[in-house]
Amino acid sequence: MRLFLALACLLMAQAAQGATCRDTEFEDVSLTVCEVSQSDDLRLFHSGPSGVLGSFSAVNDALQAEGKTLAFGMNAGMYHPDRRPVGLYVEDRREQARIVTREGPGNFGLLPNGVFCLGSRYSIVESRTFAKTKPDCRYATQSGPMLVINGRLHPRFIRDSDSTYIRNGVGVSADGDRAVFAISNQPVNFHRFARFFRDALGLPNALYFDGKVSRLYAPSLGRSDLGFSMGPIVGAVVPRG
Repeated sequence: MRLFLALACLLMAQAAQGATCRDTEFEDVSLTVCEVSQSDDLRLFHSGPSGVLGSFSAVNDALQAEGKTLAFGMNAGMYHPDRRPVGLYVEDRREQARIVTREGPGNFGLLPNGVFCLGSRYSIVESRTFAKTKPDCRYATQSGPMLVINGRLHPRFIRDSDSTYIRNGVGVSADGDRAVFAISNQPVNFHRFARFFRDALGLPNALYFDGKVSRLYAPSLGRSDLGFSMGPIVGAVVPRG
């Protein structure tokens, strides 16, 4: 009986970690992935009473009042020079920036782009479909381009493109129970990064977050990337140890 209780406590403690992060490789490219399930406390962060948070340490400071901290964190969408989200941004059901459905310059405007929605399940929804259907999201962030769309790569990606950067994004399982965040540790083009989500992770939908400024906080791996102040941040929240 004691052994059973000890095992149950161990499993509960593992489940409460909020994210499982690991290093991996795909076609000779090093990447780091962090995975969460619907039972985890995944949130988006942007601003506090003093303005834009902008860093993982500022998010952790803001969580102190709850007695909590980040199990992992990542930049989660493109932003303007003043760090306002470029597209839709919803935090704790409050819409702070409106959805953008028009085609435009840069990676964000490379349609189709999409919205990562944290609702009753995780989902990635093409932006124009999202604008029509208005899914119920407690948190949502728009970015682009979509990497994988119902099992197919974005039609504009070129397999041998020489446009390579450190890139990060998120993919969602078919049942919406898992969200997997990935960052390349070496420059990679869109086609290979998208294939990683589809072919290595088996995820039918994936969304690009950013390149060049891509950052990861993963204390379980001893990692906390430094760089310019960020806009939207996604992270799994756990009790402070």
